[in-house]
Amino acid sequence: MSEEVKKINLDDYVATGEGATAVSYTHKTRDTIAKLYHPGFEADCAKKDFLTSCSAFDLGVPTPKPIRLITDGERFGAEYELIRNKRSFSRIISEEPGRLQELSLIFAEMAKKLHSTKADTTKLVSTKEKFRRFYLEKAVVPDFYKQKALAFIDTVLDTPTCLHGDLQISNVITDGKRTLWIDMGDFGYGDPGWDLGMLWSMTHRMDEQKADLVFHMSKENLLAHWNIFFPAYLGTTDPQKIAEATKRILPFAAVKIPYMFYIAKHFTLPDEAYPYIAKLFG
Repeated sequence: MSEEVKKINLDDYVATGEGATAVSYTHKTRDTIAKLYHPGFEADCAKKDFLTSCSAFDLGVPTPKPIRLITDGERFGAEYELIRNKRSFSRIISEEPGRLQELSLIFAEMAKKLHSTKADTTKLVSTKEKFRRFYLEKAVVPDFYKQKALAFIDTVLDTPTCLHGDLQISNVITDGKRTLWIDMGDFGYGDPGWDLGMLWSMTHRMDEQKADLVFHMSKENLLAHWNIFFPAYLGTTDPQKIAEATKRILPFAAVKIPYMFYIAKHFTLPDEAYPYIAKLFG
């Protein structure tokens, strides 16, 4: 896992997928997959994500092995171990709806294990401090919202346990033998609410078109997934305890939503959206 950037020849690869931030290329003869970020993403961004993935791998988090930093001469990215014949949990559920319960329960156990794994705080980013810096350094939200976000961030404990950073069932893959986390670029440490709040937002607030695009699932199935996942994660079916836990994680979503739009999509929400999102602060 070298930090030296190697130039690759895309003639040796086949394009196999495109996401919001990157294009994936599978090597024609080796069991590796290259992920090149779209133009506009700097080399430092690719390096940060790669080193973060290395830290997760070194901690024993089940994830494909990071191999090297790469460039095609214009874009930057990294190469990883290829997991052949893999499907994401969301893809499996879209193709085999009867497995929604099974995979949602497995996902809950994986999330609980990840959130109880001790983090290397000397190598990983504090998620709390990452969001604090975002609101202090980026003038992308109205001042009233900035103050609410910073006030909430100040109340959050910096728990030294692992966070995925983009916890959702599209980011778990399996080949039938191994089940692995992927897209580890935002891996860090902190309160599990940072992961859970955003997952709540995705499962409750996506429109039908976006749910199909991101998860290959209907809005109804996304909500059903949450309603299986969250009680299993909490270890209770008591409606009052679930309601209290849900209320606790909503402010985490309120902090994270503007960040996700800005960092992942280079997009700022319109000012009129913020009073609506601010209701999540309570």
